Amino acid sequence: MPLPSDEKLIALSQDLIQQFDTIFGMHPGFRPAHAKGIMLTGTFQPSAAAASLTRAPHMNRESTPVSVRFSDGTGLPLIPDNDPNANPRGCAIRFHLAERVHTDIIAHSLNGFPVRNGQEFLEFLRALATSDPSKLSGSPLEGFLGSHPKALAFVQLPKPAPSSFARESFFGITAMRFTNQNGQSRYGRYRIVPQAGVDYLSDTAAAEKGASYLFDELAERIAQGPITLRVLVQLANDGDNVTDATEQWPEDRTLLDLGAIALSAVAPDNAHEQKWTIFDPVPRVDGIDPSDDPLLETRAALYLISGRRRRAAAEAETAKSGG
Repeated sequence: MPLPSDEKLIALSQDLIQQFDTIFGMHPGFRPAHAKGIMLTGTFQPSAAAASLTRAPHMNRESTPVSVRFSDGTGLPLIPDNDPNANPRGCAIRFHLAERVHTDIIAHSLNGFPVRNGQEFLEFLRALATSDPSKLSGSPLEGFLGSHPKALAFVQLPKPAPSSFARESFFGITAMRFTNQNGQSRYGRYRIVPQAGVDYLSDTAAAEKGASYLFDELAERIAQGPITLRVLVQLANDGDNVTDATEQWPEDRTLLDLGAIALSAVAPDNAHEQKWTIFDPVPRVDGIDPSDDPLLETRAALYLISGRRRRAAAEAETAKSGG
């Protein structure tokens, strides 16, 4: 995928990456956010209702191979899973449609986002980078949160630690436009829901866990059998804002079940696969189009630029080791 031609967008994305580096430090070969992760493989089988929403190929064939990456928050590759800053967790899904053809879903474990566009996100990160969260009074972060009530509400959301990546729900924060074979379109946001049900630990129980308890548990769980996730879409009603990730839609909106992902194995050569895979927030597939949410273009450029940097670091490390 080529870089966008918009120089301002590229500059903004590079500034965002720089702020992540300032906050978390440089960790070559790792993502600037959601650095600690694991890749699993499996298959997706659409529901009978999926074709009524979209003509996208993976929603209209018997099954599609998938790769799924679960991750902790922050840009720290060794952050303990029970560190409160490890939230929100991430879930990125790649549907392998054909050789070198794919479409992705990117979601995290909180329903929403603190800001509505890339420039506000940069201001938020700058405030974080120049503030001590334990001493908010008079800090740039306090000033930002005071002038951005949606960001304050996001920061104050409960962030319990899950007992397992396979017992956590994930939310696609930006709306997509789904179009079916008849040309009918609906806007919606993805939700990834565990078949096993959501389960969280108390603060006390989480504190007693090991630094990689989520990753250790996941490896043990998948060795016992497939992990199943349901892919849902929360459908917007007329009048719902489909271009602002800070706005949650009412819970009475229709949840359409698109199908199930069955994860059966940890991806081979896991570290390499994680470094090499660049997920894309923009779907780029017939039948699913991005909304006009301004976060989408910024996130796509940021993922691509940081992904190329990650690949270059991996190639340099391979050359250095003589591989």
